[in-house]
Amino acid sequence: MAPAGLEADLLLDRRRLKRSRGLWRLLAVLAVLGGMGLAVAALDEDGPSLAGLGNGPHILRLTVSGTITDDRRLVEAIDRAAKSDSVRGMILAVDSPGGTVAGGESLHDALARFRAAKPLVATFGGTAASAGYMIAMPAERIFAREGSVTGSIGVLLQSFDAQEAMRSLGLRAEAITSGPLKDQPSPFRPLTDEGRAALRAVVQDLYAQFVHRVAEGRHMPEDQVRALADGRIMTGRQALSAGLVDAIGGEREARAHLSAAHKIAEDLPVRELRARDLRERTFGASIGTALGETLAAALPHIVKSVVSEGLGTVLHVDGTGALWQPPR
Repeated sequence: MAPAGLEADLLLDRRRLKRSRGLWRLLAVLAVLGGMGLAVAALDEDGPSLAGLGNGPHILRLTVSGTITDDRRLVEAIDRAAKSDSVRGMILAVDSPGGTVAGGESLHDALARFRAAKPLVATFGGTAASAGYMIAMPAERIFAREGSVTGSIGVLLQSFDAQEAMRSLGLRAEAITSGPLKDQPSPFRPLTDEGRAALRAVVQDLYAQFVHRVAEGRHMPEDQVRALADGRIMTGRQALSAGLVDAIGGEREARAHLSAAHKIAEDLPVRELRARDLRERTFGASIGTALGETLAAALPHIVKSVVSEGLGTVLHVDGTGALWQPPR
């Protein structure tokens, strides 16, 4: 029979070995999932619908929902679709409150290039506001539901003042900057007159770009657009009366228009062209979701770190956005 001290050492060694094996097993599982996901991504390099561009004539449906941000892969996919002999046209289905100004601009320009080559029509779902409205401007015809929330033409730049909360915690922020406007806006000190003027000039320039895109897309004088571009939202019926959309309807009406105007058969197959999030672009849809859930459960400190970094960025400065924000 082994001495008591030796038994205790053996138990400790076994526990260390068990923990070590558990860690390596977890790393092995993550490595396998990652390898499988990269293989899926390699097979799906061009996205879910572009893989079949050569499989007969069809119409693309691009569904844009949620917050619009700059997506290089999506822009490249739209450009490839414009050159494909199999793609006869596109239905842009929007259900978005908007997003970043640069993201809306990038998608707008890609759709304008597509429209130069092939027919493009747009349909609005529950919401197509701000940048969600902007991206539809290249469409030759826009269909909205009577109850769609649209419009909200304008630009937003937000910050907040956290000084009182920091004082209550006994904290004080200090910044060493290369110039007086480098930390404007900042949650740690109020806007200066100089900073407010500079930021207002940025917002007004972005606003002028937005108004120009609407005037160009809707074939309206800029003064007429500016009268509507005070940030207000409209229903689909109101937008129709104001000239911001062309008709009440949805995809059925959009297909009928493509048939009448471009002889594109209403029974032609429709294939989805989707924007994919980071996990899906890297690992494929199903594996990306599963891996994300596994990482969230197994490595909570990583998730916490990512969230903290994200909050730090937001606290430093909020970027300009073309986003409808309903009051809370």
